[in-house]
Amino acid sequence: MDLDPEACRRAFVTRDPRFDGRIFCGVKTTGIYCRPICPARTPKAQNVVYFPSAAAAQEAGFRPCLRCRPEASPDLGAWRGTSNTVSRALALIETGALDQGDVDALAARLGVGERQLRRLFRQHLGASPVAVAQTRRVLLAKQLIQETRLPMTEVALASGFGSVRRFNETFQQLFDRAPGALRRSRQPAESAAGTGVTVRLAYRAPYDWDGVIGFLAARAIPGVEAAAPDRYARTLAIDGARGLVIVRRGEGDWLEAEIRFPKLQALPAVIARIRRVFDLAADPALIGAHLAQDPQLAPRIAARPGLRAPGAWDGFELAVRAILGQQITVVAARNLAARLTEAYGEPVDDPAAAALGLTRLFPTPARLIGEDIAALGMPRARGAALEALARTVAADPTIFTPRADLDSAVAALSALPGVGEWTAQYIALRELREPDAFPHGDVALMRALADADGLRPSAQDLLARAETWRPWRAYAAQHLWAGDAAQPASQTMLNKRSRKHDRRAA
Repeated sequence: MDLDPEACRRAFVTRDPRFDGRIFCGVKTTGIYCRPICPARTPKAQNVVYFPSAAAAQEAGFRPCLRCRPEASPDLGAWRGTSNTVSRALALIETGALDQGDVDALAARLGVGERQLRRLFRQHLGASPVAVAQTRRVLLAKQLIQETRLPMTEVALASGFGSVRRFNETFQQLFDRAPGALRRSRQPAESAAGTGVTVRLAYRAPYDWDGVIGFLAARAIPGVEAAAPDRYARTLAIDGARGLVIVRRGEGDWLEAEIRFPKLQALPAVIARIRRVFDLAADPALIGAHLAQDPQLAPRIAARPGLRAPGAWDGFELAVRAILGQQITVVAARNLAARLTEAYGEPVDDPAAAALGLTRLFPTPARLIGEDIAALGMPRARGAALEALARTVAADPTIFTPRADLDSAVAALSALPGVGEWTAQYIALRELREPDAFPHGDVALMRALADADGLRPSAQDLLARAETWRPWRAYAAQHLWAGDAAQPASQTMLNKRSRKHDRRAA
């Protein structure tokens, strides 16, 4: 990836926060790499080299600055957008795809060859997929060392290192000191088993916290989720371990996430899900500038400049909720999901969760197999579709992972029981984090673009209109939903054509 040295230098001289997370500066005389907002004196131009990612800087032999802390920059997902394949690969790496697998398996999941994937990573990130995964581990470990009081053994496990020895060797080699020497506080270490871990997760400002909380609150399943103006909490299961996540708005450009999990190895996956649900990798200025070229979208962008497209915690859960929401309101679908959880969800025994009214996990696919789901108060066909979906997902848990492109993802999702075009696009938008996913059959989207006489565009007219919004149609949809006065009652309702399509798929 070519970086204009003069433009990069201007960003560092002015300490321009707009470039934070986009470029990094390696100082050849010190062997350190920094963020554009680093408070240290700007080095001479002949002594620096610029990188498009932290991984590229570390792979070149530079170590993270202890003052500006590259691990605290906006989500590494800010690298995304230059290549759809790289974007999808980063999403998989963030959830641990290279912790147990190799680059060849990662490339196969994305529908490309290993050499092609490596070439794309070099072109767009300046580093290999393995270097990106290693940098992710190191920066998370450094963040945990400096923001928590976890013992070093627990830091090693929580950041994805296979052994404490490897953890110590990496830090000694990278920082020329033991991990414990990086800890600012000399207070006694404290295990995460009782109190959990609290980490800061940066984002690129502005951030519409109220919009995200409003979206999640309207869909919060009683007993599983609890949303309030100042925080969001939910129960979660990762690799068989049950835990609690509480997310609050921070005092700066970050969210504070309290993670209570007995299995520390699950921490990277939990953090990745929080980033996904709260859409911390988005660049609102870039997206807004593109969408604001449409005269009808421009006022909406100006009214909510930091709007995000909230993600999902789990693909199966989202698919179930989307199917439940076909032909009914968000409130009715939420109530059905609550009954489903009460009947089949596993209990959670955590005093902190109980204090928030959270007592259960959302049901797993295996738990719904063979059950008479329709008895909870829904059409027989829909109950059968959910049971069939559970069987399919139990047989192939990788169904809800990024594909080679949006079209192939939608095609694969549409083949699932009970899932039609609208539902597939909605799952691609929230679970696969496809920025160009667009459920054009949604009645609320058509209503939002009605003319002065109240005449709404058809689904096909809306799809044609959205061509100019690419590759950010998912965010355009979010702005249209946010501006629809009847959003809570209509967002997951389908128009007649979409309802028939999804009903046939069931």
